[in-house]
Amino acid sequence: MKRILIVDDEPSLIKGLRFNLEQQDGYIVDEALDGEQALAVFEQDKYDLVLLDLMLPKIDGMEVCQRIRSISNVPIIMLTAKDDDMDKIMGLEFGADDYMTKPFNMLELKARIKTIFRRMEGTEKNREPQVLHAKNMTVNLENRSVTIDGRDVALTAKEFDLLQLFITNRGKVYDREKLLELIWKYEYLGDLRTVDVHIRRLREKIESNPAKPEFIMTKWGVGYYFSDK
Repeated sequence: MKRILIVDDEPSLIKGLRFNLEQQDGYIVDEALDGEQALAVFEQDKYDLVLLDLMLPKIDGMEVCQRIRSISNVPIIMLTAKDDDMDKIMGLEFGADDYMTKPFNMLELKARIKTIFRRMEGTEKNREPQVLHAKNMTVNLENRSVTIDGRDVALTAKEFDLLQLFITNRGKVYDREKLLELIWKYEYLGDLRTVDVHIRRLREKIESNPAKPEFIMTKWGVGYYFSDK
């Protein structure tokens, strides 16, 4: 049974989310009303997903996201009342996998959560080890791990999904719209810069020199592709 942590300072919102996710979908739901409590609760249990509000008392959502991401690759969906692209992009910069602007459609949120869980379960069901190599990088598709020169590289769920798509389709160029369709798996209404942010973060983690990438290449005016030549 999947366990979700909801972090928000609006008790009425948490109540509505808890009813929908627990009573209708059967998830286990825990809650936190501020950033400090969120970090304490997160350390006490293992979570499959975090719904995290941007504006929180004590410690804001950005810092909470960053601190969770430093110790875990759990999927994080940022909830924000600000209809400002920079806030959304900054949320992704700090490690969030996705965001929704309040007020949001409950059915859409639940669909996104189910998509994340389906993808994770599909990977878990694949029992045969699948290990791919590219130069000094090893990508294990079974346990979703990456090593470079034997050193573990921590990727978020979306970063790993991007890398898996690229490395299993070497040389194929994907534009940003196609990447949104394949990785986010729903009609994405946000700024296409979301893809650029994730690509840049991925490069910072796997490239020895992100300014001169060896793996994730740019075909100017078209999109991105993987090369290990």
